[in-house]
Amino acid sequence: MIPFVSRASAAEQAIWLKHLSDALPNESILPFSSLTSLQKKDCDIAIVANPDPQDLLSLPALKWVHSVWAGVERIVNEIASPPFAIVRLIDPNLSRTMSEAVLAWTMFLHRDMPKYAQQQAEQSWQPLPMVQAHERRIGVLGLGELGRVSAQRLKDNGFTVAGWSRTPKQLDGVACFYGEDGLLSLLAQSDILVCLLPLTAETDSLLDQMRLSCLPIGASVINFARGAVIDDDALLTLLDNGHLSHAVLDVFRAEPLNSGHPFWQHKSVTVLPHISAPTHPVSASRIVAANIDRFRITNEIPSAVDPIRGY
Repeated sequence: MIPFVSRASAAEQAIWLKHLSDALPNESILPFSSLTSLQKKDCDIAIVANPDPQDLLSLPALKWVHSVWAGVERIVNEIASPPFAIVRLIDPNLSRTMSEAVLAWTMFLHRDMPKYAQQQAEQSWQPLPMVQAHERRIGVLGLGELGRVSAQRLKDNGFTVAGWSRTPKQLDGVACFYGEDGLLSLLAQSDILVCLLPLTAETDSLLDQMRLSCLPIGASVINFARGAVIDDDALLTLLDNGHLSHAVLDVFRAEPLNSGHPFWQHKSVTVLPHISAPTHPVSASRIVAANIDRFRITNEIPSAVDPIRGY
């Protein structure tokens, strides 16, 4: 018996319960709300999607939880020193989906679509100078699975790509930077900056006014990571004074984005409703099932999140 622990709507939970049950026919997958007190004492695994921390802490035999999402910072932040391991979703399908979104919105900026949209509104027929892909420098913040695949896809489409990570990484054909000095170097040579960093204590407001100002004049920003990685006020200031030309934002500090937030009406901001790389229940359930089946045989917990680093 494995509980599905989530603060999602009943309808969304029902979808996950169906696909998880299909992928784990030898297990009984139940919503947490249906567990009896006796059943709670026997649960050694839980599958989670934005769980209430008190629900997890009420499972005394819990050894590990498997998130159906790649991001687990909320669990890490809400439970100090969790008594169980936290395993996040690593789904190749998710990486491909993210890289597709990164390429699509990089192309949107590369081919000057925001300017052409503005010209249409003004009924202005004015072709803009064409920049070739190899002349456009793309910086990717975060070289984990999502960042690695996205950087490769950008490179395969002819862009000049560099990447930054907390620790040294090597990617074929991609200039890799790390550490604070490396971050500043990457920013200084990024015409389009793509943020794919996890949210941790170190990355919260990492892109503040000082660091965003290191980007070349006219640069653009894509944030597909977490809203809190960017200082909203700093971003607005640099868009307003022309240092930055455009921002494509799919994530925000509070979601849904507040109706009065200046991002909604800003001419240099594209607002997306957190759709860059949605988790697909079918592929995610298969990966969760494979990890649980392996645990039942070997008693080995899959690679878990470092609660100090947050990923």
